[in-house]
Formats: sequence, structure tokens, C-alpha cells
Amino acid sequence: MHFPAAFHILYTGLACTVKNMRARQNLPIRKLLCDFFIRACLTAIVLLAVPFQGRPLPTLAAQTVAPQPAEPRKTSTPYSGDLSIFENPDRDKKLQVQRVMDILDIHPASSVADIGAGSGWFTVRAAKRVGEDGTVYAVDINPESIKYIDERVRKEGMRAVCTILSTPDDPKLPPNSVDSVLILKTYHEIAAPILLLQNLRKSLRSGARIGIIDRNGNGEDHGIQKDVVIKEAAQAGYRLIEQYDFVKTDREDYFLVFQVHSDRP
Repeated sequence: MHFPAAFHILYTGLACTVKNMRARQNLPIRKLLCDFFIRACLTAIVLLAVPFQGRPLPTLAAQTVAPQPAEPRKTSTPYSGDLSIFENPDRDKKLQVQRVMDILDIHPASSVADIGAGSGWFTVRAAKRVGEDGTVYAVDINPESIKYIDERVRKEGMRAVCTILSTPDDPKLPPNSVDSVLILKTYHEIAAPILLLQNLRKSLRSGARIGIIDRNGNGEDHGIQKDVVIKEAAQAGYRLIEQYDFVKTDREDYFLVFQVHSDRP
């Protein structure tokens, strides 16, 4: 309401000045025009200031539109169906799971985290490798998966397995507790991957190895590009130390191995 009135007064003053340009030779008229224009400007300033009475005038920074935060990348909906589909009898051979565990330095008495454990397919294999002196943390955000694994290891008499109901941004592992981590066919489902990897770091022992096995994709098609994984891991404080493609026989595209940057806290 105040802005149109103010600009109308300024416009009237300018129009009057232009209209009477020919009167510049007449000193009294010039003085009258100058007085009118000055008063018009002062009136406009007063009107413009009224909306800000009792409040600070806006600064240039306040008028600048704040940049919008980048949208999180797309992820796939976590699987919540029949868990028995992961128990393919040929899967050990196709994935070369024993070779995977060798690369991750999983050995008797070591401590392993299976993040996105699902049915516990990798959990039970890691448990057999570490033995009763080791520990395998079966981590999943799905309560049904946790129940499934609890029942499975009870039936199989595996005392080394400890299940953890996690959140999308935190595996909830004990501090300084893990020597090796595997995220198998799950990374593309993690809603907050960088934050999860950052929260994982406090659980890692010195020299711990983190393996990520997945397929290429756009994030929401149950796959994620290898370069995206490497970039996000770097942002979370990890460096890529090895990569393999022998997992292609299990319809996966890459097996990446990371360690925490030695110069990061």
C-alpha cells in the first residue's frame, strides 16, 4: 500500500520537472520546482519507512534468496518380502563368498558386521569362519529380518551372532568393535549412506576393512553406480584400497574395499 503511493509521488515530481524544462531560464520557477521535488522525495522516504517502524531495515543479505539444499540422491525401497529367496544353493559359488571373506581378512576370532543382513545368509557363513571366539553382528533396519536371523542362529546353535536393529543412518554397532564389514547388495537401499558410513567409523578397529558389493544403477532400480559409492565413501572419510569384479557371476558389478583415511579423526 505504501509503495505505490511513494512511487506515484516520485513519478509526479519527475513528470512535472520534465514538463517544465523550458522554464529553466526563470529562476523563481526553477526554485519552486526544486523545492517541490525535494519534498516529494522526502515524503516518499517517509512512506517507505512506515512498514519498518520498530523493525530493522532489510539488508541486501536478507533480501537474497537462500540457496536450496541439494536433494538427497534416489535410493531403492528396502526389501521386506520373503527372506528365503536369498538362500539360493548356488550363491556361495557364484559370489565366491570364501574369497570375499579372505579379502576382508575375516579369520577365526575376528569381529564382523553384516550390514543389511536380510535373511542372515552372509551372517551364518561369517560366523562359521570366525568360530566361537569371534563375533558377527547381523545389522538390519527391518525387525522381521532380526527375528528371522535370531531364530535361524538359535536353530543352528551359533553363539557368535549378535543381532542389531539399526536405523537408516546408524548401524548402532558398539564402539571399537569391528575388524571387517560387508554391505552386500544393500548399499543402494541405504537412505542416508554418507551419514551411516560416518557413524560406522567409531565402531571400526584400526585397519578395519569395509566391503561393498552391489550392481550399477540409478539408485532407485536396486543398483547404484560404482563411482557414486566411491565418492560418498570419500565424503564419509574412507579411501578405496581395492576393487574386484569377480562378483559378476552373481549378477553384481563390483566389490569395493575401503579403509578409513589414516589422517582423518
